[in-house]
Amino acid sequence: MNNKIKVVVGISGGVDSSVAALLLKEQGYNVQAVFMQNWQREKDDPYCTIDQDLADANNICKKLQIPLHTVNFSQKYWQKVFQYLLDEYAAGRTPNPDIMCNKEIKFKAFLDYAKELGADYIATGHYARIDYTNSHYRLLKGLDNSKDQSYFLYTLEQKQLAASIFPLGNMQKKEVRTIAKQHGFINAQKKDSTGICFIGERKFKDFLSEYLLAKPGNIVTTDGKILGRHAGIMYYTLGQRKGLGIGGQKNKPEAPWYIVSKNIEQNQLIISQDHDHPLLLSKTLVCENVHFIAEINLNFPLECSAKIRYRQCDQTCTLMRIDDGKCRVDFKENQWAITPGQSVVFYQNDECLGGGIIVSSDFNS
Repeated sequence: MNNKIKVVVGISGGVDSSVAALLLKEQGYNVQAVFMQNWQREKDDPYCTIDQDLADANNICKKLQIPLHTVNFSQKYWQKVFQYLLDEYAAGRTPNPDIMCNKEIKFKAFLDYAKELGADYIATGHYARIDYTNSHYRLLKGLDNSKDQSYFLYTLEQKQLAASIFPLGNMQKKEVRTIAKQHGFINAQKKDSTGICFIGERKFKDFLSEYLLAKPGNIVTTDGKILGRHAGIMYYTLGQRKGLGIGGQKNKPEAPWYIVSKNIEQNQLIISQDHDHPLLLSKTLVCENVHFIAEINLNFPLECSAKIRYRQCDQTCTLMRIDDGKCRVDFKENQWAITPGQSVVFYQNDECLGGGIIVSSDFNS
């Protein structure tokens, strides 16, 4: 009977994790919930929603009649996720903290904590699926293409997948909200959280400046003409067109300017009005810290598909191993604004094979 199987759900106060807990209880599991505090906020921080989120989580757990535990992972988050984020921005790269949070907090610190509570499994509200085939676990895309979150889960290992349940993997988001509304959940129409949870609606530039010393520099065209000043390379990313502060330029067409490159050594942002400037287009990238969820039947060169950003459609590519932990990815079509620090994630049909951190868009760099 399922009631002998203990599942601890990571509940955030949002609708997804709440419905995940509901579905597991309806399936007869022994369900408990954990609310994770991952950020030590300042007093009277108007941007942090932790009080409201915890209140919503409490409300849902009372309604479901399941225990709610609270745990503070803020120190681990700082050491494993936030410091990584700061180091990457300081180096001029653009990191993805959500991926690191899944790796270090939700499927490591939380999993360990749940095991201490006697859990057989943990569960989250991620839109992804787990399949067990040929003696190994596979991570599959969620059936809702617009919500699939396998991109953020590519660092998971066999032992983590073996201990995890994704109750929403076969569902559409609108179906989840309908279920929440039918059960009178207070958060049925609650807005989905985006970005880094503790930053809230504040300006990211202002937030980052509290932790890193910015070094202003020149904004220059591809032919070397200085058009303005930037506030610090860490605040900008490739392909960015807003927030450059250069406005209209004499003898230049009224068209947006794009960041096409960063010159870290000279502390310069290189810009162009050409959306498809050659510096923004490449068919090749190099990635490091490559992780494969299961290396069964992976023969190189490997024909597969990949995403260089979350919302991108799968792109046909060939994957080559360079050395331990490093790969080269050759795409069939040009990719726009391949961004160092971001993740490239590999797929074969619906299966997420793994991924790595982008180092460069030039094999020789």
